[in-house]
Amino acid sequence: MTAPARTRDSAELIRAEEPVLAHNYHPLPVVVASAEGTWVQDVEGRRYLDMLAGYSALNFGHRHPALIDAAHRQLDRLTLTSRAFHNDRLADFAERLAALTGLDMVLPMNTGAEAVESGIKVARKWAYDVKGVPADRATIVVAAENFHGRTTTIVSFSTDETARAGFGPFTPGFRIVPYNDLAALEAAVDETTAAVLIEPIQGEAGVLIPDDGYLAGVRELTRRKGCLFIADEIQSGLGRTGRTLAVEHEGVVPDMLLLGKALGGGIVPVSAVVARREVLGVLRPGEHGSTFGGNPLAAAVGTAVVELLQTGDFQRRAAELGVVLRGGLEELVGKGVVGFRARGLWAGVDIDPAIGTGREISERLMREGVLVKDTHGSTIRLAPPLTVTGEELRSALDALGTVLGQA
Repeated sequence: MTAPARTRDSAELIRAEEPVLAHNYHPLPVVVASAEGTWVQDVEGRRYLDMLAGYSALNFGHRHPALIDAAHRQLDRLTLTSRAFHNDRLADFAERLAALTGLDMVLPMNTGAEAVESGIKVARKWAYDVKGVPADRATIVVAAENFHGRTTTIVSFSTDETARAGFGPFTPGFRIVPYNDLAALEAAVDETTAAVLIEPIQGEAGVLIPDDGYLAGVRELTRRKGCLFIADEIQSGLGRTGRTLAVEHEGVVPDMLLLGKALGGGIVPVSAVVARREVLGVLRPGEHGSTFGGNPLAAAVGTAVVELLQTGDFQRRAAELGVVLRGGLEELVGKGVVGFRARGLWAGVDIDPAIGTGREISERLMREGVLVKDTHGSTIRLAPPLTVTGEELRSALDALGTVLGQA
């Protein structure tokens, strides 16, 4: 008889990654083997409350039954055709996503960075074909401290030197202005400007929420100046902030939305550019594409995601539990927390540097059975699945209080 394969423990699996995986991540030392809802379990059977939700890719929790069922049913029928042929799932997905966002047309892609790259191409094409910008002179205005991905073009307009250093030469055509500064934005926009590309809330920067009126001001300015407003809602969208989209907090409809992460339900990578017809309508056959973009499996899962959001239940949960999250964090201010920013079930929490770095706090919380992730300096991010219960949320906040009190 063949002996059963020996199960490697967490430490051994982490060591095994070292020589064979590129070192482009610095994960917490936990090895997840299974998950359900808001909980994950490591190879030794220890359970952890997931307060990161895959950077919002798991807005509906791990293995949501409706999403798993949609994937299983599609796996038994058809997974890929490429866009050389039509498939019977794509029209329904596009119709529902356009209706959910209040826009007209959908360009399906796979990853968030692909959606951003695609949005940049579409904006430039629109600038040349519709606005009349001279060839190769289109510019796009972006915000400092942004995070839109890590492809070569995207890091060209990043202000994070970790993302940029060693990867030049960089793509021209971008102007960087301070976030949340309408005067600086106005000064940067001219007749060559194709679009203003911003995150309604800057996630990687520490969940930075702009002043009331900023997004409405961006919308008014771009209309007046004759350029596009592109909202990158890859992290902030699809229920995270208590609305379907973060721009809805100011009643704003951009010309183009970039969506991803939660659109794939934590099952498959799904992203999309969603825009007005006269914007996405500039694309012609052969000018852009993706073999896997809009594949039947992705469309089936994406459709199920949209159906969950159409109920409004997840948006309401994020808004209601966001009150619990904010209240718990307010109680910790002055007790190790020096400040925080929160909207819905999303918060950036600034820890007193004397207590520890964001990484150190994340590791201590891991030992308490709660998973979060640090960002710059002593800031940690909290973004639990929207399926989290009030009891689970309070438990995570209690664990944070315990960790801060141990310093």
